[in-house]
Amino acid sequence: MPAAARQGQGQQMALTTMILALIVLFSLLPMLRLLQEIVLPGGTFSIDAIRDGLGDRTAWIATRNSLVVGIGGGALAVILGTTVALLVTLTDIRGTQMLVLCYVTPLMIAPQVIALAWLQVFGPSSPLLHLLGIAPPIGTPNPLYSAGGIILLLGLHYGPLVFLIVRAGLRKLPRELVEAAQAGGAGPLKVVVTIVLPLMTPSIAGAAALAFVSCVGNFGIPAFLGIPANYTVLPTLIFRRLAGGGPEVLSDVAYLSVLIGIIAMAGIAAQDWVGKRRDFRITTTSVPPEPYRLGRWRIVIGALMWTLIVGVLVLPLVGLILTSLVRGYGVVLTAASATLDNYRFILTLHEAARRAFVNSLMLAATAAVFSVFAAIPVAYLIAWGRTRWVRWLNFAIELPYALPGVVLAIAALLMFLKPIPLAGFSIYNTVWIILFAYLARFLVLAIRPTVNGYAQLDRALEEAAEVAGAGLFTRLRTIIFPLVAPAAMAGGLLIFMTALSELTVSALLWSSGSETIGVVIFSFEQGGDSKYAAALSVIVVAITFLLMLSATLFAKRLPEGVLPWKD
Repeated sequence: MPAAARQGQGQQMALTTMILALIVLFSLLPMLRLLQEIVLPGGTFSIDAIRDGLGDRTAWIATRNSLVVGIGGGALAVILGTTVALLVTLTDIRGTQMLVLCYVTPLMIAPQVIALAWLQVFGPSSPLLHLLGIAPPIGTPNPLYSAGGIILLLGLHYGPLVFLIVRAGLRKLPRELVEAAQAGGAGPLKVVVTIVLPLMTPSIAGAAALAFVSCVGNFGIPAFLGIPANYTVLPTLIFRRLAGGGPEVLSDVAYLSVLIGIIAMAGIAAQDWVGKRRDFRITTTSVPPEPYRLGRWRIVIGALMWTLIVGVLVLPLVGLILTSLVRGYGVVLTAASATLDNYRFILTLHEAARRAFVNSLMLAATAAVFSVFAAIPVAYLIAWGRTRWVRWLNFAIELPYALPGVVLAIAALLMFLKPIPLAGFSIYNTVWIILFAYLARFLVLAIRPTVNGYAQLDRALEEAAEVAGAGLFTRLRTIIFPLVAPAAMAGGLLIFMTALSELTVSALLWSSGSETIGVVIFSFEQGGDSKYAAALSVIVVAITFLLMLSATLFAKRLPEGVLPWKD
């Protein structure tokens, strides 16, 4: 065998080994450690954790509540997201670009910030309600502290997620079928009911499953709205038991986290079952159908859409900003009483908030940079790999993100509770365990757009370099990296935005000195300091908007569909 061929095979094997090591470390080991704690605690087979869990009445109540908010929030998200997708994609409504941007933006904001913002709109101390003169008396319970409030906010938050998936499916809708139905006299409603929705069943089912899993695993919204109302779901039950019992209750919370994982996998299995009941394949490659002309209804539909935008984006942000300017609980906000002291306090005087900024920026930046460089070779194997196990590789990478964040957080706790073998040191109770969890959970956010980037590349350039004798690593560095780097960096940006104010994983892994922004916002709100939580949240939202704007400026250099808010 020629030396160049041997070198090529050696580099291919080295790359495959590195990627497998990455998958084992970030995906398989955490899940295996979690399962070991359930059935092999201390290396001895035991089903005590399962038996205790099955007899735990509180766990059953939390499971029921999780299913209620998961089904309710997911259903609301599907109704909202699908309706908006149909109107924006199939009609000639005005301002589509801006509508998509404004509707998708809440999805880029952390759930706990969304929850805090809505609480400030409807609470008895709401500056907005006081300005309007319709504030309820101080002491009146906030109406969002309920199961209905949790379902409402989950549905509003994940509606854009459904919108993105269904809209992507609608773009592939065959024009011929729609035009044939129109020629047969079918009106718009009949076309939607008899042709569009049946063809969109896989997209809607996939979106429903993802929304359900996201609602079941969400911690921020049930924590802000459910804990004050003593309405417990599985993620908040895990948090409360871990906060009260420490490492001694790890077997208990491991069982609960596996329970969440089973519920999430059941949702994904249901989606798969729906997809296999019929053949939904679209064989045509025609352009999308012409949008329906709304005629005199165009203004009305447009007004309704912008009313929705005001409700899901503008109203909560206004409530958040006004709360960040008040001097204290119950103080009426006026031009004379407005203050920026809350911002000064969290930026210069509150030690934990300052540490949280440093920690979150470091964690988000490190996770983003690492993921960008890891995504390029991993996506290379997924997109252009010729081996049979690529499908399983893709599944293993998706697993930590598909499962709720609390599952991965508990798995990380179990992995690093003791010192790392051979290394002799421990990262438990440090900021590094949070970084590990971020890397494991968010890596897929960089891989997905990078795979899309590979799909839009002509491989002829790489193959020409291979024929000329360039090794795999040389081709990756000099040809592939410059071409797919924009897509990978867009994924890194999504990771940075997501990790900057992440709460679900951080709330279970943080310790004194390793606070994150999400944890400090949660602590402020739990301590009754909503004005500081609001000020910190406003800064996070401002950073998110700036990052979205910066990415939009470079959108023309990115593959199509990489930026979710760019139509």
